[in-house]
Amino acid sequence: MKNGLNIYKSNGKGILIDAQNVFWSITPIHDESDFFIPEDVLNLYNRMKNRLTRQMHNFRFSQELTAIYIDPTDRCNCQCPYCYIPERIRKNGRSMTKGELIFILRKIVKYFKRHKRKPVIVFHASEPLLVKDIIFSAIKKFKDKFSFGLQTNAVLLTSEDVEFLKEHHVGVGISLDSPSLLVNNRLRRSIGQGGNFNQAVRAIEWFDGYAGLNVITTLTKFNLTGLPELVEFLHSKKVPCVLLNPVRLTQANSRSLRPDEKVMTKYFIRAVQKAIECSLDSQRQIIVGNFANIILGIVAPVARRLMCDISPCGGGRCFLTITASGEMIPCGEFIGLKGFSGGNIFKTGIEKAMQSAPFKKIRARIVEEIPECSSCISRNICGAPCPAELYALGNMHQASVFCRFYKEIIKYAFKLIAEGKEKYCLRKEGFNNLEYEYCLE
Repeated sequence: MKNGLNIYKSNGKGILIDAQNVFWSITPIHDESDFFIPEDVLNLYNRMKNRLTRQMHNFRFSQELTAIYIDPTDRCNCQCPYCYIPERIRKNGRSMTKGELIFILRKIVKYFKRHKRKPVIVFHASEPLLVKDIIFSAIKKFKDKFSFGLQTNAVLLTSEDVEFLKEHHVGVGISLDSPSLLVNNRLRRSIGQGGNFNQAVRAIEWFDGYAGLNVITTLTKFNLTGLPELVEFLHSKKVPCVLLNPVRLTQANSRSLRPDEKVMTKYFIRAVQKAIECSLDSQRQIIVGNFANIILGIVAPVARRLMCDISPCGGGRCFLTITASGEMIPCGEFIGLKGFSGGNIFKTGIEKAMQSAPFKKIRARIVEEIPECSSCISRNICGAPCPAELYALGNMHQASVFCRFYKEIIKYAFKLIAEGKEKYCLRKEGFNNLEYEYCLE
């Protein structure tokens, strides 16, 4: 295991990094064979390393539950070939009643009242807008208790719905996989309508630059080459953020869509470059949200918001999922996997779920105990996601399926930081709120 400062050489730069706490420095290399650590860097590192190590430890191993994903229905009006929810559940599953949803939210209010935090509730899973009436009613009833989010394929969104969501400051994620109708609808198949492209684009236009809007794109072998054009297209529609997420291979049906890592890396980086270009050429910014999280993992590790890029991951630690039948599981990716319920919310409490054996099992997965990761200098930037995916593939304690992809985009992130371009990859308000923990003048 590599602890202490290690040297990583790339493009004429020497990146000095302590993988344990992500202290880093970038230094020009004049002689590849004779590189030494500058004295001022070494002195700074010795002053900061203990504090940074404590911060990283607290960030990784605290159990501060801040968000709960609620799946108000198992059912969906789309048939995406890579869905992590098994088809039998999407076709034959149940939906919550209004009374059940209210019961759950009241129980969550009591839990967080004791913890003195205002939590985030995200309506997620198959297609929550199939039960939009009970969701919207709950948002109105609990608007002072929670911050709300919603993930949707947008097929059922109306202009009135959009106004309601904006009025109540709901964070909204819309699924769209390509700027091409044909490519998108091959991947985002909506039942009886061919695909969700037209409805998703129409909804994006209705949101009209709403700051709480994100577009979520799943990366498969079919849509990689169109990623730069997708970013440009979304920027023209005033979308502030897009997440370009590699497909999870949790379910067998998704594995035939697995992208080539080299091709995915190439076009992911081109998409980031396009986002920077679009933002610089106009008054509107668009960022690639999961790449922004990688940037934060380097420049402000404990400010990260997406908890897939750290170990233990956020599942069963920072967030949990409540299914339509009330089962509490560490993350939605575990819906199709047996043995990961921490109890049923209709019968027991969140406290017991958090201390249950399945939740502890996920929290026990750390990169230091994964052979391929234990000596990797990027281990606390990448986090080796995703435990559900890797469990489904036979072994939770192995490196990420897309390990090479993560290494390359982390390398690219360091390149942008060395060029002073990291600010173009983060939301302006977020970047402006960052303060230096350490710096060499």
